[in-house]
Amino acid sequence: MQLNRTDLLEASRSEANKWLNYGLEIDEEKEIKYLLKEGNENDLIESFYKKLEFGTGGMRGLIGIGINRINTYTISLATQGLCNYLNRISGNNKTAVIAYDSRRFSKKFGCQAAKIFSANNIKSFIFSDLRPTPELSYAVRELNCSCGIVITASHNPKEYNGYKVYWNDGGQITAPHDKNIISEVEKITDFNQINFKYNSGLIHKIDTEIDEKYIKEIKNLSLYDNSDSQLKIVFSSLHGTGITQIPNALKAFGFKNIKSVKSQEEPDSEFSTVISPNPEDKDALELGIKKLKEEKGDILLATDPDSDRVGVAVNLNNKIKVLNGNQLASLIVYYTLLKLDTKKINKPPFVAKTIVTTKLIDEIAKDFGVKSYSTLTGFKFIAELIKNKKNEKFIAGGEESYGYLVNDFVRDKDAIISCAVISEIANWAKSNRKSLIDILEEIYNTYGFFLEKLYTIKMEGIKGSSKISEIMEKYRNNPPLTIFGDKVKEVIDYSKSVNNPIIKVKSNVIQLISEKNYSITLRPSGTEPKIKFYFSISGVNNDENKVKLPNLIEKEILKIKNNYE
Repeated sequence: MQLNRTDLLEASRSEANKWLNYGLEIDEEKEIKYLLKEGNENDLIESFYKKLEFGTGGMRGLIGIGINRINTYTISLATQGLCNYLNRISGNNKTAVIAYDSRRFSKKFGCQAAKIFSANNIKSFIFSDLRPTPELSYAVRELNCSCGIVITASHNPKEYNGYKVYWNDGGQITAPHDKNIISEVEKITDFNQINFKYNSGLIHKIDTEIDEKYIKEIKNLSLYDNSDSQLKIVFSSLHGTGITQIPNALKAFGFKNIKSVKSQEEPDSEFSTVISPNPEDKDALELGIKKLKEEKGDILLATDPDSDRVGVAVNLNNKIKVLNGNQLASLIVYYTLLKLDTKKINKPPFVAKTIVTTKLIDEIAKDFGVKSYSTLTGFKFIAELIKNKKNEKFIAGGEESYGYLVNDFVRDKDAIISCAVISEIANWAKSNRKSLIDILEEIYNTYGFFLEKLYTIKMEGIKGSSKISEIMEKYRNNPPLTIFGDKVKEVIDYSKSVNNPIIKVKSNVIQLISEKNYSITLRPSGTEPKIKFYFSISGVNNDENKVKLPNLIEKEILKIKNNYE
């Protein structure tokens, strides 16, 4: 039953007053008392009306006081639930590794998690300073840990932070551990159920020893001699963790001409030079592109705060081309399969992508005689696929949201690896008097022109959540008969069982497929108050289609705008 506003306000006041009895810090008590004042009812409800959802990968939300916000107490609550699960299923010698990014309070939250682990007799390793999320994934396996967590909100705006959980395979938690941990977290209804009596002897700091091993593994991925490279690289970490490892990875690959965007080099929780530190947004690349032109560089690499995503721009005689995630994933898969001698691999090779990532990857893999698997959206499903395919060898893969991986010693999307590999592809192209754009055009000439676009509608708060549910139900119960002017031949509702051996769990995703294999996929974001529409369309690579296909997508977007905005 949905609560009315009066009930929500009463429940929120009750929860807020309960918090005042927990012995909070003075500034935290002051913030709660402010929310309890007349006129602040909306903020009070949003902060206290429900517990911040611990989802299937962790949690992410606005920083602030309250049970529906990210703060020391909700971090402690999540960690206690994780500890309870570990202690329930495991014997002695349980261990965890913790990393954190450059966001507000990330280090504080990371240290708090370490304390809660120790209070529950679980040894933890915590990086001495900020580190990329993919290095955390690597460290889980390298240190043979039971689990790992990273404090990050990835590419979200500065007001957000979050908590991601990794299992002992280095991938984000999946079934059955995800639901079981959620169950343990939900059992905690009072902070008195959290053990705060920490043991400093169980908290160990780690530093360069993991860095060196991680970079050595990355160096072994190089498939081309870059020692005489003339490639000019411009790099921006967008105030995040990339600055700690990407220069090291590029140098390990043999690159020497690397220029950093100085104003974005320093880790900064305010992300002061960008509106949002998301390399998917061209605005975030503005200073990098300016530097690229000034330096007459070849390529710009820009990573998000936790360095699992990378955006790329190419300089073609001072004309800048920004590549999207589908194009970069295709380039990485194509180059890796082209240069890697798969016959020397003692297991059948495969590549992987998500159901909303370009079908071009399927065509490339087929041409090289390699299997291509599609998972649900979220790189954790690719990681789970790698873990489950013990008799096959993962080569490369990615997702449209600017996340890619080569090889399997990391089990998450990795911008450190990606920056090195993308630079190598650009160097290989340059040595043949080509650019990444030229290579991409050659791919289109061989396999067809594939065009994808993401359209997002932001819907915040309780009303927004309800509206997103309404849109999903409308598509579920009354889907359109045509898309892009083409008859819909299939509607796949991933919230129900689907006939797919790779996709074994249900998800709130609907995919429409037309007779020409055009598609529209929609799903609510798992981490933000948004609903996402993914468009995919393809045809022969010619001038006509390069005008026609984008127009077809824009017409579909206009329909959605008229109906829902």
